Amino acid sequence: MDIKRTVLILGLAIVSYALVVQWNNDYGDHAEPVVNTQNASAASLPAAETAASDDVPVAIDDQENLSVAVTPVNTASSNLIKVETDVLQLAIDPHGGDIVELKLTQYPKRSSQPDIPFQLFEHSPEHLYVAQSGLIGSNGPDARSSGRPLYSAEQQRFQLQPGQDKLDVDLHFSEKGINYTKRFTFHRGLSEKCSTRDIEQRKKTCTNEDAYKIDLTFLVDNQSEEAWRGNLFAQLKRDASDDPSSTTMTGRATFLGAALWTPDEPYKRLKMGTMDDKPFKQSIEGGWIAWLQHYFVSAWIPNPSTTNNVSTRKDASGNYIIGFTGPAMQVEAGQHGTFDATLYAGPKTQNHLKLLSPGLELTVDYGFLWFLAQPIFWLLNLIHNVLGNWGWSIIVLTLLIKLAFFPLSAASYRSMARMRAVAPRIQALKEQAGDDRQKLSQGMMELYKTEKINPLGGCLPILVQMPVFLALYWVLLESVEMRQAPWMFWITDLSIKDPLFILPIIMGLSMFVQQMLNPAPPDPMQAKVMKLLPVIFTFFFLWFPAGLVLYWVVNNILSIAQQWYITRNIEKAMANKN
Repeated sequence: MDIKRTVLILGLAIVSYALVVQWNNDYGDHAEPVVNTQNASAASLPAAETAASDDVPVAIDDQENLSVAVTPVNTASSNLIKVETDVLQLAIDPHGGDIVELKLTQYPKRSSQPDIPFQLFEHSPEHLYVAQSGLIGSNGPDARSSGRPLYSAEQQRFQLQPGQDKLDVDLHFSEKGINYTKRFTFHRGLSEKCSTRDIEQRKKTCTNEDAYKIDLTFLVDNQSEEAWRGNLFAQLKRDASDDPSSTTMTGRATFLGAALWTPDEPYKRLKMGTMDDKPFKQSIEGGWIAWLQHYFVSAWIPNPSTTNNVSTRKDASGNYIIGFTGPAMQVEAGQHGTFDATLYAGPKTQNHLKLLSPGLELTVDYGFLWFLAQPIFWLLNLIHNVLGNWGWSIIVLTLLIKLAFFPLSAASYRSMARMRAVAPRIQALKEQAGDDRQKLSQGMMELYKTEKINPLGGCLPILVQMPVFLALYWVLLESVEMRQAPWMFWITDLSIKDPLFILPIIMGLSMFVQQMLNPAPPDPMQAKVMKLLPVIFTFFFLWFPAGLVLYWVVNNILSIAQQWYITRNIEKAMANKN
């Protein structure tokens, strides 16, 4: 009978495993992005024909205190202007000069398709996410009643050539004696001296700090007979579709929304729901505004010496907009004037972000345990510099964390070993006390006191390690360095779940072995619940990042070795004592 039951349980386990793996293949991380039906019909049209009437913000003229409302009229748009550097492929719409497409060539969309780059900015039926900028105010070309300006360029395609450190793309527009030049400056992303061809090593050791920085400069040449007056605006516009870079089943494991810098909060998050309920408006000197998603961020950084009006709003199509409007500036007749800002569009690389603007590195959001996550990432990154593999780096990190907690764990395991050794005596006390719970409790407390046992000592290592575990969870989930980072064999991406669920199963088995070394709970119901914990945790860990499960597996194996050694010595000593 026992053999039949064992065979049935084993067969059920195999079938269940096969079903879960097949379900993961069909419905796991391969789902296509959700189509934003609200923008689908509009996005299929040329970019110029989809400009909403509230695409451009309202400017406040400082001298005249005059609000200039903008209701641009749609005009025809020519072909997009294509730009390519060694790390970016992007497109600029001549109508308004907005960046409407941007692909990151060093970051594949999927590890299985290394030739298809991840697309950050997009203007398609499935997704709307663009970076807009212009000049508004009394004389700004983007504030005209006829709509946004139609720029021209000397050529349709621009490419950063070998030996070039930067590439200037100039867009031109003239009106009423005013000559406008909208200049985008792109920088070389990878060092030409870098010899390695490995894409992970190139991203880490060869990427320049200005790789994903785009400098924007407006040059105003006033050849008219009157003074020109206007304001610079820059904004990020995005629909409400899900995060295309998310690697989790929920699609919202990490923050998707806007963020900004204020003097009181160097990192202020604005959820979409918050922007729905109460638009943000504040005058801020310097700072930055950004849109965050998993692993990637886009941010407009104004001139730090200017005071700008930062705000959020929604357009008529339901798209979210966060941006800033600079102070009014005047260019006298016959004079030249410039407006400048910086756009960052790329990975959340902390070392590069903190150089652009204070607080921008906080967009790598490690949650409320950031004070633990930051040193964990620093140490993990240091180990990776030596080993060159994130999987082995996690294993070494686990060893170091285990060493740090060794004295605490040893004290706990000694307490559990003593509990295990006196289990027969506790059972004898139960038989003697019968239904008298007070007598049983008094007898157990006396026994614990005599044998110097702390009944709660076994919980301490788990409680202490939980904050470290949660901090490491956010490090693995939020750090772009972990994205598509392989370990070995079937683990090709440590930031997502194990595709074969082998690591979670090993983790569950290690929990079961560890449980066998622990003393049995005195309460029968509690003992049954404890036996179910390895199964419950196995299913719980199925969807965790493989890197995190690897940490827990290694931690369990080290704990088993330490606990077995301590338990054997304690039981031997107590046997000799008796």
